[in-house]
Amino acid sequence: MNDNILRQIIIDELEFEPSIDAANIGVAVDNGVVTLTGHVSTFAQKAAAENAALSVKGVKGLAQEIEVRPFGANVTADDEIARRALHTIGWNTVIPDGAVQVRVQNGWVTLTGKVEWQYQKVAAVDIIRHLQGVLGVDSNIEVKPRTSVSDVKKRIEDALKRNAEVKAKAIDVNVSGGKVTLDGMVHTWAERSAAVRAAWAAPGVHMVEDRIRIA
Repeated sequence: MNDNILRQIIIDELEFEPSIDAANIGVAVDNGVVTLTGHVSTFAQKAAAENAALSVKGVKGLAQEIEVRPFGANVTADDEIARRALHTIGWNTVIPDGAVQVRVQNGWVTLTGKVEWQYQKVAAVDIIRHLQGVLGVDSNIEVKPRTSVSDVKKRIEDALKRNAEVKAKAIDVNVSGGKVTLDGMVHTWAERSAAVRAAWAAPGVHMVEDRIRIA
């Protein structure tokens, strides 16, 4: 796809997404690699802009250079952000009590701790990115399963067999610690995406290396 056409499609997508104020976002495209610049008022908007750009067909890579500039002169203090973060995490039923710790420095939130599932780690990040005053989030939360490597491998293989979108025999699953490597050949992007989702859904998985090729 022509870079100028792709750039306009991304601009249209950013303007279409209601959660983003795209007025101050710049878009550049070079051989399918997109660079987002400018500024937004919240970290949630920054994340939404990245997701919107990546959702456009033809995007091969993304450089995210958007700055978060909160509106107004009153910047939320770090201790207030930390208090709100801990309170919000505590009310979330997905995240075990006491599993996640919060540190805030100059508006940047660092999350640490241990959980059993990847979706719990993702939930913690999603909660924080929507808090007022947050400029960025680093997630150092570890995913530590109670299950064995062989059990994780079997769970993923069984999930692939149950999924109507995936031909399980075409995909090899290898597990090393919390890292899953998927290899093989499929016919559609949807089939590949479904296989990756199945791998992430297993307990203790903290990394998925997708080597699946589309025929």
